[in-house]
Amino acid sequence: MSLTLDSRQQAARAWFESLRTRICAAFEAIEREAGSAAAFVYTSWDREADGLAPGEGGGGVRGVMKGKIFEKVGVNVSTVGGAFAPEFAKTMHGASEDPAFFATGISLVAHMANPHVPAVHMNTRYLVTAKSWFGGGADLNPPLPREEDTAYFHAVLKNACDAHGPDHYPRFKAWADDYFFIPHRGVHRGVGGIFYDHLEGDFDADFAFTRAVGEAFLEAYPPIVRRRMDESWTQDDYARMLEWRGRYAEFNLVHDRGTLFGLKTGGNIDAILMSLPPMASWS
Repeated sequence: MSLTLDSRQQAARAWFESLRTRICAAFEAIEREAGSAAAFVYTSWDREADGLAPGEGGGGVRGVMKGKIFEKVGVNVSTVGGAFAPEFAKTMHGASEDPAFFATGISLVAHMANPHVPAVHMNTRYLVTAKSWFGGGADLNPPLPREEDTAYFHAVLKNACDAHGPDHYPRFKAWADDYFFIPHRGVHRGVGGIFYDHLEGDFDADFAFTRAVGEAFLEAYPPIVRRRMDESWTQDDYARMLEWRGRYAEFNLVHDRGTLFGLKTGGNIDAILMSLPPMASWS
């Protein structure tokens, strides 16, 4: 990658990459506990855009593991830069007059083998146009919701939010409830979490909060997996999971901003679509 990064961009990139390493290690440890030798396979990629030599526009690393507990989990990091297409620039914060941009972040989606283990999504990112800001969040997506898991996941996120602002959790929870909704189905994608965007004005404070979200994810999700991964399930449970995965796929293909951003900026197609489940059904 030949992008030239300033100190803030480099710090954000380094954090996202270090978080990726820790999350992948935590997920592989769960596979080991289940007697599985599954491990992440990493594939690097360069951003492809007109007029750019390989690596000139940045790139990333796609990490995918298919195991006994994690039927399919992708953990991606990317650092890219260049210029938005004119029409897309009009839709991006701070890019309406100057299409130049920089973006770095981490994105993960886990689809689980046991219907009682919730799927999960987490993404945090740092973007620079004429403005610079952080965004992201995490949300839990159980095919078969359990109140204990939902309450724990939200409690950990709330603690992280409360340490950085009394309004963060109620505001970002409401934002997640609004964002992770499938309008054409009239249902939420899962049981929510937090979502935030355009967090700007104080780099140090906003970066600290974004790091706290990553730490909260590591605290919240692995215990839920361990709590549920050995539970027995029925064919009806499995059918429910496949149907729910169909709803998840619909949201990601039709409404998800991250999918659109990746497609519009010359991202790696396999990395962009790693959020899709390995199997799904539509009755």
